[in-house]
Amino acid sequence: MSGGPAARRSPGEPWGGVRPFSIKTKLGVLVVIAVLITTGLMMIAMRTATELRFITVFSMVATLLITQFVAHSLTAPLDDMNAVARAISHGDYTRRVRENRRDELGDLAQTINRMADDLEAQERQRKELVANVSHELRTPIAGLRAVLENIVDGVSPADPETMRTALKQTERLGRLVETLLDLSRLDNGVVPLKRRRFEVWPYLSGVLKEANMAVPARAGIASGSGSHTRTDVHLHLDVSPPELTAHADPERIHQVVANLIDNAVKHSPPHGRVTVKARRGPLPESLEMEVLDEGPGIPRSEWHRVFERFNRGGAGASNGPSSDGGTGLGLAIARWAVDLHGGGIGVAESERGCRILVTLPGETSVQS
Repeated sequence: MSGGPAARRSPGEPWGGVRPFSIKTKLGVLVVIAVLITTGLMMIAMRTATELRFITVFSMVATLLITQFVAHSLTAPLDDMNAVARAISHGDYTRRVRENRRDELGDLAQTINRMADDLEAQERQRKELVANVSHELRTPIAGLRAVLENIVDGVSPADPETMRTALKQTERLGRLVETLLDLSRLDNGVVPLKRRRFEVWPYLSGVLKEANMAVPARAGIASGSGSHTRTDVHLHLDVSPPELTAHADPERIHQVVANLIDNAVKHSPPHGRVTVKARRGPLPESLEMEVLDEGPGIPRSEWHRVFERFNRGGAGASNGPSSDGGTGLGLAIARWAVDLHGGGIGVAESERGCRILVTLPGETSVQS
């Protein structure tokens, strides 16, 4: 073991780093008690002329009884942990170990319970992902199939308008596949960044233009999916100074801004306004961006959950789960892309609606 007692001692640990209820302490007390019993019986034998063999038998019996008591207190929780671990290995994540001890076994019980909580959460997220992706895939596939069947049966002609409808369904499938690929990249670790210098105004203007063009597409494919059509939300861009430049990976930043805009639009009120602001950061070619909406906002108690995977409350967490049928991965992917740049993303104070603040450090950032 590395480090001495001083290195391992925490400020809250009494007795020089040894806890009074630890297993080490209990075993030490057991040895001391056994020695005291043997010594006491030997002194009694010397004063009363009792035969040594009787003293030896009494000493062994007393020591065995105490040892059995201590051993039972140590092995009983181990049996419980073994049963819980066996249940977890068979896929039962509901079992928990009793946390009623203040020694190393109590710490182990807490660790096993935390592991079970994490595994249960991952299993729940896996099922949610399968359900969400299945729902997302089923809708465009059903729409595309209906269009093609109508063309084959002669119900609808293969005119440009019909083919555009089929194209919209195909594009939606492509977006979902791209989201899943981003999730795979996120799970596999850091991907190479292709940083370059670019002008912020024309870049963000292009992202907003794509978002505006995506709204009619969403409207076209939402007719059979129950999704909300948000053609009434106005997108506004505010870049200062106009010649502002940044140094980052444009593709990854596109993911960040597009996902934040999409999330803000979903939770905006009728005829609401979504504003994208960009300002120069404190470092050379660093960038600070904000995406603001006029929706119900996010309770402060939910701020830490906004960027979790499969959290479908999104930026309108106060509204409850998102009703758009999304996978709940957009904001998690946005945080991943920002983290790749060594920047930060989070919910910020706002007088109205939700305000997401993104900071990118520019050329001085170092990819981990």
